[in-house]
Amino acid sequence: MAKEFKPETLCVQAGWKPKKGDPRVLPIYQSTTFKYDTSEQMARLFDLEDSGYFYTRLQNPTNDAVAAKIAALEGGVAAMLTSSGQAANFYAIFNICQAGDHFVCSSAIYGGTFNLFAVTMKKLGIEVTFVNPDASEEEIKEAFRPNTKCLFGETISNPSLEVLDIEKFARIAHSQGVPLIVDNTFPTPINCRPFEWGADIVVHSTTKYMDGHATCVGGCIVDSGNFDWDKYADKFPGLCTPDESYHGLTYTTSFGKGAYITKATAQLMRDLGSIPSPQNSFLLNIGLETLHLRMPQHCNNAQRVAEYLESNDKVAWVNYCGLPDNKYYPLAQKYMPKGSCGVISFGLKGGRDTSIKFMDALEMVAIVTHVADARTCVLHPASHTHRQLSDEQLMEAGVRPDLIRLSIGIENADDIIEDIEQALNR
Repeated sequence: MAKEFKPETLCVQAGWKPKKGDPRVLPIYQSTTFKYDTSEQMARLFDLEDSGYFYTRLQNPTNDAVAAKIAALEGGVAAMLTSSGQAANFYAIFNICQAGDHFVCSSAIYGGTFNLFAVTMKKLGIEVTFVNPDASEEEIKEAFRPNTKCLFGETISNPSLEVLDIEKFARIAHSQGVPLIVDNTFPTPINCRPFEWGADIVVHSTTKYMDGHATCVGGCIVDSGNFDWDKYADKFPGLCTPDESYHGLTYTTSFGKGAYITKATAQLMRDLGSIPSPQNSFLLNIGLETLHLRMPQHCNNAQRVAEYLESNDKVAWVNYCGLPDNKYYPLAQKYMPKGSCGVISFGLKGGRDTSIKFMDALEMVAIVTHVADARTCVLHPASHTHRQLSDEQLMEAGVRPDLIRLSIGIENADDIIEDIEQALNR
C-alpha cells in the first residue's frame, strides 16, 4: 500500500511522478493534440475503453497532474480542473441535474454563484431553493422535493464569512439520498477537508489561495468517491443508465468510484469546453507548492488585524470567526482548528461614506475585486460588486451597506496594521 503523505508533502510532491530522464518539474504540455500509431488505439480512447490523451479539451497531462494533486490534498479519488471557479460550480451541479430537476443551497454563498444558480440555471430548467444555513435540520429538510438532486454550501461564505456546519448539512443530504457539495475555496484543504466531515464533492475557485498570486483564473471539482450513486439510481440516471453517446456505456458500472469525474470530463467538458490552459495549470501548481506555508501566515496576520480592528473605537463591528466572541467561533474551532482564512469583514462608525473615505486613504493595501492572494487588498461590496442593489437588497444578500471586505496577505502584520491605522486616522 502506498504511503499516505501529509498535506505539506502532498503540496510539493503529489500529482507529478517523473520517471527516469523525465523533467523533475511538471512540464507544460502545450499541445492541443496527441499522436497514436494505429486507428484502433485512437478508437479505444474515444470509446473510453483506454485511458490516455488525444485532445486537450478533454484531458491534458499538465492539467491532470495538478488535478491529481488537489484530489490528494482533499483526500478524494479523482478531480477535474476547470477554467474558473464559476465553471466548477456549474459543472458540479449540471453533472447530476438536468431540466426539471431541483437542488437546495445555502443562502450564504458568493454573489456570482447565487446568480448562476438562481438566474442562469433556472433558464436551463433547473430550480434551486435557498435555505438559511443556520436553520434547523427539520426546516432545511422542508426545502427538499422528490426531484431534488443535491445540497450545496460554502465552508466559509464569501463575503459574509459564515461557517457551514458540514456534518449537519451532510446528515440532511444523506437522509434525502443526495450528495453534499461543498465549496472549500476559503479554508483550502490545508485548513479544512470537508470529506472528513461527510461531504461528497468539493469545489474550488483555484483563483484564490491555491494559485495564491493573482495570476490565473481557475477552478476544480473533487469527488470523494463515497456517494453510492447506484443506491439511488432512479435519481441519477445520467450516471447509472447507459450513455448512448458512448455506445451505451454506464459510468458507475465502467468506472466505479471514478464515475462522477469521468462523466464530467467525457460529457460536460467534451460539450461545453471550459478547460484551463496548460500554462495556467503549470502556474497553479507552483502556487500549490507553497500553499501549506502561506495559509498559516494569512491566518496569523488576519487574527492580529481582526484583534486590532475589534479594539479600535472607530470600528463599529468586526466579523472574523477566529475571534472568540464571533457567532461562528465554535464551528470554526471544530472544522478549522488550525485557522480559517485571511478574509475579514468589518464596518466603520459613520457607515458607507466613511468606508469609502477609509479605503481611498489606504496606501499599501490595494482596492481590487480579487480576494485571497499574497497581497493585502480591500473591497466595499456596496460600492463595487453589489452596487446595483439597494440597501434593503444588500441586507437580504447578507451584505451590509457598510461592509468592508479585507483580504489579509502574507506581508508583515505590523505593516498592514500601520496602513489601516493611518487610513482610519485620516
